[in-house]
Amino acid sequence: MIYPTQRAAVLVAFAAPAGLAVGALLPGGWMLVIGWVALVLMLVLIDGFLAPSVAGRVVIDAPIMAPVGAPVAIRGSFGAHDDAETALDVGAPLALERPGIWRAKRRGVARIARIWARRRGALGLAWRQRSEPVDRAIRIAPDLGPVREQGMRQYLRSTQFGARLRTDSGDGQEFQALTDFQPGMPRRAIDWKASARHLGLLAREFRTERDHSVVLAVDAGRAMIDPLDGVPRVDRAVSAALLTAFVALKSGDRVRLFGFDARPRVDTGALTGTRSFARLHAQAAELDYGAGESNYTLSLTTLDQRLDRRSLIILFTEFSDPTAAELLLAAGQRLLRRHRLLFVLFQDAELEGFATRRPESADDVTRANVAETLLRDRRITIERLRRQGIDVIEAEASAAPLALVERYLALRERVA
Repeated sequence: MIYPTQRAAVLVAFAAPAGLAVGALLPGGWMLVIGWVALVLMLVLIDGFLAPSVAGRVVIDAPIMAPVGAPVAIRGSFGAHDDAETALDVGAPLALERPGIWRAKRRGVARIARIWARRRGALGLAWRQRSEPVDRAIRIAPDLGPVREQGMRQYLRSTQFGARLRTDSGDGQEFQALTDFQPGMPRRAIDWKASARHLGLLAREFRTERDHSVVLAVDAGRAMIDPLDGVPRVDRAVSAALLTAFVALKSGDRVRLFGFDARPRVDTGALTGTRSFARLHAQAAELDYGAGESNYTLSLTTLDQRLDRRSLIILFTEFSDPTAAELLLAAGQRLLRRHRLLFVLFQDAELEGFATRRPESADDVTRANVAETLLRDRRITIERLRRQGIDVIEAEASAAPLALVERYLALRERVA
């Protein structure tokens, strides 16, 4: 493609005032202006055809993955033509900060769609340009620095007293033996038929699984897009999930990341070993921001069908209305038949501020009443979840990741 430079445009624009001046002095002088414009256009075509072409293979120098908030250097060229001026079409979540440097604004997958390169002719009147489509993806993932630092601190804290001797009995699924019922044992452990045969209370013992199954289910629906202190809930959920996954993998457990909104979006499958954390990190970047309502029934039923063993399901979610809360309660009750559930909710400091702030106008009174109603419905739903047997963590956004890790370690110790 050949098109004029700024210099050529200035020369053509100069013809207008020059034509007026010549026309005022000579009645037929305006013909000179037409000749001038034609001459400039002809020189533009000649300069464009004589300009060096942009040939060669497209070369994109860009990272495969980048953390949120970090600068990302991207460079594109056509083979060895380093003197050519280039431009790239880079989509969100990257934003251009300065030539060659983009800033990662949020999680997601940024795609480089097209590259342009141009070289100027010897007269400086025309550009010779080439454009080619590009299909290159850059995953924008959560920053792993705080995750690794806090995760190692929590893991070392849980093991700083050394290993202790443990029996194999616990809350697993594999039957081990019958034992005499002791005070403090749960009544559901009593084997009534065996007790009737032996004329004494006997309890069932089960072998504890060493590799516990942990599922980190992240709701990425509309309610999770609302920001808390400038950061969307779903981003805070992903950071807390990665921190928990890091500790769980270090502890020898099996970890699965499951993301959903209107339907399931991300499912890593069961992963083991600390080397699998890189895959979890990459898959977390593909969990996009949903614009619709979360479908708890479809998503959690699909998750239940994919699990082949009893698991600890940690669900990061937010219910914005009573209807969504009822659907969440129903889906949680179905999962509770086979699995252990832990729901993670973030406290909404802004909503609590509206409810407790001293009103100064009629709008403030209305806003406080609405906020108090939403908070009351939220407390009722949380209480109903707990009465069903579902553990719930409700904490401030900054404190939730460490609170979740501590709860996970406590649950793990209880069954180990």
